[in-house]
Amino acid sequence: MATGPGTLALAFAPVHKRALGVAVGSVAGLFIFAVTVFHVVLRPAGALDIALLGEYFFGYTVSWQGAFVGLFWGFVSGFVMGWFIAFVRNFVIAVRVFTLRAKGELARTTDFLDHI
Repeated sequence: MATGPGTLALAFAPVHKRALGVAVGSVAGLFIFAVTVFHVVLRPAGALDIALLGEYFFGYTVSWQGAFVGLFWGFVSGFVMGWFIAFVRNFVIAVRVFTLRAKGELARTTDFLDHI
């Protein structure tokens, strides 16, 4: 495995917020849709009460219509979570790289304090 400055730069590259939001939103929406369809078609005995999702997602019920409402709200909430995770990750990496560069610049200049 090749390592070098290019590989290290890719490790600290910013994550695209909208892309991560769409990815997480799609997975979350499809998951809620699939679980709802599973409950509508098979009606499993002793399963968790997924109707409680209606407390969080306006208009959600355990029905075919509710599956599509859950798909929508799952996408929206997943998008917000994915976007926020990418934002926080990018911010933390940027602050960390900035502080490391500042410390490196201070360490390189041996007479920095003499000029103050």
